Amino acid sequence: MNRIMTAISTASFAVASVAFSLSASAGEILDHVIKTKTLRAAVGTDWAPASFVNEKGELDGYDVDVAKGIAKYLGVEAQLVTPGWDLIAAGKWEGRWDIGMGQMTPTKARAEKFDLSVVYVYEQAVAVVHKDSKATKLSDLDGKAVGGAADTSAMAYAKHSFTPGWINAEPIEYQFKPGQIKEYQTSAVAMDDLRLGEGVRLDAVVTDGTYAEGALKSGYPIKVLDTLFASPGVVALLNDDKEFEEKVAAAIKNMREDGTLSKLAIKWYGSDYSLEK
Repeated sequence: MNRIMTAISTASFAVASVAFSLSASAGEILDHVIKTKTLRAAVGTDWAPASFVNEKGELDGYDVDVAKGIAKYLGVEAQLVTPGWDLIAAGKWEGRWDIGMGQMTPTKARAEKFDLSVVYVYEQAVAVVHKDSKATKLSDLDGKAVGGAADTSAMAYAKHSFTPGWINAEPIEYQFKPGQIKEYQTSAVAMDDLRLGEGVRLDAVVTDGTYAEGALKSGYPIKVLDTLFASPGVVALLNDDKEFEEKVAAAIKNMREDGTLSKLAIKWYGSDYSLEK
């Protein structure tokens, strides 16, 4: 019994020490995380394999596991919320969550609202067409109906309004000009329209490459036409609390150095998307 009590006391002291060291320099967001012992992470319900609802009705995926890893590093519990990408990207969080997952692409416009320094994944944006499409190259989408999730970098590419905001970003070359652009709440809804057939509602969808791979594995009658661009994906953090940003960055750095990030990427994607390629 004494050994058990000693172990409990030691563990309690360790947790208390972490909480004390965090609160010593906490800003408003970090202070709330420490006081509530909870990290509220915004994730998606249909962004597989990044985040989705599994067969048990539970949120699962790469982003979910990364968010839990950040919470563990901070010595708190992860609380997952599902506000929708449009609300995450808008930046008007009003204290409803602390971090935004979703592999946000850094852009100059987003840098006005977010800290975009915490990279945890590298992604490719792609154009997807129906499997029976006669398109063989991106220029074949000129004048076509192209859809995708609103407020995403892939959709900004389709609109010719995408301005990269990461270090050493290559200039963007737009390889097609849609005749019609349709914005959806999620990529999943856009993909459901595309599966009806080429030209029925859409001719193509622009989305993340990993999402397209997941849709293919799920049986969607689609094919990847080509890559639009490659970019880093970051944990979205509001520009309100420098101390909190530093702690989240330290958590991702720790997960990268101990191999956790690579293991999670391989688990969910079959390849290490935590590394730049």
